Amino acid sequence: MTRRLIVEADGGSRGNPGVAGYGSLVRDADTGALLAERAAPLGKESNNVAEYTGLIEGLRAVVDHAPGAAVTVRMDSKLVVEQMSGRWKIKHEDMKRLAAEAQALAAEISSAGGAVTYEWIPRAKNKDADKLSNDGMDGVTVRRDTWGDDVERASQGGGVQRTDGAGADVDGASSAGVGAGDPNGGGEVGGEAVVEPDEKPRGPADLGRPTRIVLVRHGVTDFTTRGLLDGRGGADPSLSAEGRDQARRVAGALDGLVGDSDVHVVTSSLARGVETGTLIAERLGVTPRVDADWDEQAFGEWDGLSFKEIRAKDAAGLSKLRHEPTHRAPGGETRDELDERVAAALGRAVERGGVVIIVTHRIVIMSVLAKVLDLSMDGAWRVAAAPASLTGIEVWRDGNAQVAFTNDTHHLRG
Repeated sequence: MTRRLIVEADGGSRGNPGVAGYGSLVRDADTGALLAERAAPLGKESNNVAEYTGLIEGLRAVVDHAPGAAVTVRMDSKLVVEQMSGRWKIKHEDMKRLAAEAQALAAEISSAGGAVTYEWIPRAKNKDADKLSNDGMDGVTVRRDTWGDDVERASQGGGVQRTDGAGADVDGASSAGVGAGDPNGGGEVGGEAVVEPDEKPRGPADLGRPTRIVLVRHGVTDFTTRGLLDGRGGADPSLSAEGRDQARRVAGALDGLVGDSDVHVVTSSLARGVETGTLIAERLGVTPRVDADWDEQAFGEWDGLSFKEIRAKDAAGLSKLRHEPTHRAPGGETRDELDERVAAALGRAVERGGVVIIVTHRIVIMSVLAKVLDLSMDGAWRVAAAPASLTGIEVWRDGNAQVAFTNDTHHLRG
């Protein structure tokens, strides 16, 4: 029998665009049992972006745990429901991108034998997702799972990640008051009494507040626009005029993102990193610190060459550099060597606590995301990190981590 699930999702923005956050949860449609909760801040975004993100995270939770389920998505956003149902056109580019991401997740569910339908509900019946989205806007990250066997794991503290330090009631009820009730607010679902979660006491560790890390790729240089390799120990060009403008835009975006948080700015030792980081630090009123372990990979004799030129000289070597972690360009650095120094630098950043803004480079960002997401070297190449983009991760003191956003370039538009 196909499992039936309900996804409730919401998002909000205080200012539209303004401080934004999303919230979503998954329930068992037959028992009302709460299976998953998600919430996180989004920085400065529009209400619609936050709504779509809530939908995406709810569907992603289903894909991760029960991809063959029959899913009913309930939201109080008429726009998202009508667009995802195919009845309204999507005109805005941001909405097209987010809708495509949601559609791809729905397609995964369908291909596994499930289905996804969308239903509009009044705001009063979406109060639990609304509460989670307000948590997100308040800077709180929630990630709670109690799917079948996951209940035991959660009871040991592994199923809860919440940045406000609130312990998790691993019986499935959140501190936001989201319980195992009828998603429509009644006492029964499908004619059956609601099954209350196991009440025996469980004591997950208080994971406390995570260190919030924002990885910033530097602004462009002449080498960037010409498509030339530029690594550690190379020509080390400065930002171009375009790159300096990008850095100022990044600084403005980060000013809105971090608010009154305890902020640290760390940069690589390369000129483009230091220059970008200095503009950010000046905007935030802090002193930047240089850590050379955040430098780009060293490319040795290939530094300053285009991929076309390198391919003509050593096509096999170029392929190995991309796919083999122990290969190095002549006089350069292996991926294993880069990963080792970046992991050490990340550990130092996490120890600082608060918000740590790290101005670094493309392959370094790939290395961090590969570590957090357990990606292969080949898989990491599929992660985008455009010049002047923002990528956010959160790392708890027990080593648990999650990715909040990647390749955010909204500040470069307009």
